Formats: sequence, C-alpha cells, structure tokens
Amino acid sequence: MSAHSPANIQDPQDFPAYDGRLNYIDGYTPVSLGAPHSSLERSATWIGMGIVLVSLAGFGALIYGAATHLWGGDDHSMGFMIGGAIAGVVGMVIGFVLINIGRRSYKKYVKETGRLH
Repeated sequence: MSAHSPANIQDPQDFPAYDGRLNYIDGYTPVSLGAPHSSLERSATWIGMGIVLVSLAGFGALIYGAATHLWGGDDHSMGFMIGGAIAGVVGMVIGFVLINIGRRSYKKYVKETGRLH
C-alpha cells in the first residue's frame, strides 16, 4: 500500500455526530434577522403587532365616546364607548397571543442555551 492512502472513513473522530441543534461558538451573538430562531422571521409576530396597532383605533373610539358623553355631544357616545372598548380589548388579546406564538421558537432557544440575546 501507498503512504498516501485515503483516511479511514469509519473513524468517528473524523465524522462527529451532529444532533441537529443550533450551537453557536461562545462569544458569538447571532444577527437577529438572520438567525433561524428569530421572531422577526415569523409572520405571526408581524400580524400580531399589526393587530395591536389596529386595536389603538378602538381605544381612540372609546376616548372619543367618553369625551362626547362628558361634554354633551352627539347621542351615539355610549355606542362609541362600548364598541371601542370591545375592539380595543379584543385586538390587544389577539395581537399579544399571536406575538407570543411568533416568539415561541426564540423562547425555546433561550431555554435551551441560556442566552439572553
């Protein structure tokens, strides 16, 4: 045999077993947008944030209804207050649930690795 033979492919040191989990080098902080565990990659996070912003319109209607009720404006102030409160609270609840769903993989990553970034 020649002294230049190929390496023994059965040697486990040459081919370490990978467990399929993310293992970053110590001291490396992954970029938020490019990391596979990033919440910014999930559509549920963005939809949830959009719904939270839309719920602010409901709270605006609640404030408008309260102001017209206090200062004797139009006759529909109670409808604005009830509708605005319902729209605001329901939007906030749905939005925060979707944001938590979108952040699920990041929370799992933090729990597994102990990293805070």
